[in-house]
Amino acid sequence: MRGADVDQAGLFSYVSMEQRVPATHPLRRVRVLLDEALDSMSRDLDRVYADGGRESVAPERLVRALVLQVLYSIRSERLLCEQLDYNLLFRWFVGLSMDERIWDHSTFTKNRDRLIEAGVARKLLRRIGRRARREGLLSSEHFSVDGTLIEAWSAVKGMRRRDGKDDPPPPGRNPHVDFHGQPRTNQTHMAPHEPQAKLYRKGQGHLTKLYYMAHVLMEHRQGLPVDVEFTEANGVAERETGIRLIKRNARRTRCTLAGDKGYDTREFVAHCRALGVTPHVAQHNTRRGGSAIDARTTRHAGYLASQRIRKRIEEAFGWGKDGRPMRKMRVRGFRNAGFMSVLTIGCHSLLRVAKLLSEPAPT
Repeated sequence: MRGADVDQAGLFSYVSMEQRVPATHPLRRVRVLLDEALDSMSRDLDRVYADGGRESVAPERLVRALVLQVLYSIRSERLLCEQLDYNLLFRWFVGLSMDERIWDHSTFTKNRDRLIEAGVARKLLRRIGRRARREGLLSSEHFSVDGTLIEAWSAVKGMRRRDGKDDPPPPGRNPHVDFHGQPRTNQTHMAPHEPQAKLYRKGQGHLTKLYYMAHVLMEHRQGLPVDVEFTEANGVAERETGIRLIKRNARRTRCTLAGDKGYDTREFVAHCRALGVTPHVAQHNTRRGGSAIDARTTRHAGYLASQRIRKRIEEAFGWGKDGRPMRKMRVRGFRNAGFMSVLTIGCHSLLRVAKLLSEPAPT
């Protein structure tokens, strides 16, 4: 018998959100790992909030919502709040009841500085890495390092002269600016709202845009990111940051560090060897002076393994740029862009570790 299309809604619901989310849903493991990391940050969050006054939105809920924004490629906080209003899965993940009112989207902007001051993004990555190390998922002997360009929100046409001698900008939100024939360099021009964003291009034939750089250190056992740095875009940032990353994460035992041809310089190789790190960088034989490493390094099977595994670091970059913040920043300023970059890599690590853990999903 055909069922009736009744348009009368029920007055009460007797099914909780916990029952509506399937026991095998992948977000369940993500939620357990994320809550474990947030519990360990409670003191850090207490430090950036006042002791008295009106209660704010719980920072743990803001962080869970930002994680959802990254995982589901939601392009703005306004759309995120809209999703939180009617998406029961999102409400369950953030910790909202069926009837709780959703905060305004500007709450993220007002509280982002607090989350940055508390170091939430970096500590999330470290807590996930600590859990993965306890489970035996991380290697402490073999690493890879690489950097990627992240396009800033500011446009080249919005750059102004550093000496202030240019004409005032035309009126309007998005005026036409003709700067053809006018040389613009990092020494003479800057973006008013993002002075740390630098003119850079990926290579020959690519457009010159305003970029930042994100650098990731990856271990080789599971290909998990273990550390991140966010810097200005320049020709030496990758090598200088690579040394800082391996210095922070290298154990007392000797380890290896793989990288692409951009790291094959005598200065970088000498720094690695001074730290007790064996450089497994790709050889740049076509450059003047040749490669900084020779057959004493490349003859070993471990070198070939490092060169094969190091390419997995591109998976984190590709995931972070697939409709997510690392393709082009939607926030302005060096601190805000750095926070979103580190959070994106942290979410990638969170998702990977949640899949790798062997225990069954909680019910």
